Amino acid sequence: MDFRWLRTGNEAFATAREAMESARATIRFESYIYAPEPPGDDYRELLVAASRRGVQVRVLVDAFGSLMLPEDYWDTLRAAGGDVRWFNRMSLDRFNFRDHRKLLTCDETVAIVGGFNVAPVSLGDGVQSGWRDVGLRLAGPLVPELEASFDALFNLADFRHRRLSRFRKLRTGRMVQTSGGELLLSGPGRGQNLIYRSLQRDLKGARTVRVIAGYFLPPPRLRRALTRVAHRGGTVQLILAGQTDIPLMQAATRSLYQRLMRAGVEIHEYQPQVLHTKLLLLDQAVYVGSSNVDVRSFRINYELMLRLTEPGVVREATEVFESHLRHSRLISPRDWRKARTFWAKLKERAALFLFTRIDPLIARKQLRSFR
Repeated sequence: MDFRWLRTGNEAFATAREAMESARATIRFESYIYAPEPPGDDYRELLVAASRRGVQVRVLVDAFGSLMLPEDYWDTLRAAGGDVRWFNRMSLDRFNFRDHRKLLTCDETVAIVGGFNVAPVSLGDGVQSGWRDVGLRLAGPLVPELEASFDALFNLADFRHRRLSRFRKLRTGRMVQTSGGELLLSGPGRGQNLIYRSLQRDLKGARTVRVIAGYFLPPPRLRRALTRVAHRGGTVQLILAGQTDIPLMQAATRSLYQRLMRAGVEIHEYQPQVLHTKLLLLDQAVYVGSSNVDVRSFRINYELMLRLTEPGVVREATEVFESHLRHSRLISPRDWRKARTFWAKLKERAALFLFTRIDPLIARKQLRSFR
């Protein structure tokens, strides 16, 4: 497998531009957040140009994540022959189910995955400016599978056909193994999430766990799996958000700090910018993609992650972790305990209840009505 880590938003967008300009047959583009300003306007121009030269262009944007995008924004692309769909237009009976994936594939030969949305906040290096994020450009046997996963979700974007619910379960919740690694696809529905299951399996025997997560709220079983690694003498290092765009999520995450640190988990908070990275290293396995380490990603959203074990990928992922660590502050258990006021703890508990109880409850009710 040919791969290249994309360590900044500027690098990710330059790589995407190169891939779209070189495409000759197909472009598949998918994003949760797409803003009607640079770099989004630049992407649109590239997609229109590709469509005009005969490339089959398909675009899928989430209707909630891209709520600020005007209805006529894609008219020029449609006029050029491109096909654009909004994933799950806003409806009270199913608003909770979101396409959180970020994906670009070109000609079934090149793909870009990761956490980068198409918005001004994603531009920069994540230190001096812009949110800190990471992505991966890859070529190899996983790319056609990524494109097939896009087409499956593209065909289900309108959520109108109940008869497609079984197809949705089969195509969007599955694992694909190739010589280059594993593609883990997940979506709402019955059964244990495949990303979650794979993490649980790797954590059972792990000795070194290093996680970067902008949004971190793992279910209880996964929290226990992390603490068991520390209890048996392993190393668990978490880099979490010091700055955030969702203060309630940060409050819920911080409600877990005391218990995790008491078990021997090392917690760092990233300082310069908002942290949006999704990267996990469990011994010699690397996870990268769209999924956060939280209940919503594991139970409600549509997500994709790659699990890769090639030594070169692991080595460079370790470098990415270290580069984040250099800009992070270690949380002292003693200082943290002293700094927590009664009101801070109350806010954190309320936020934890909201994200771990109320949000999943609403999703379960909506899923029952949709079947």
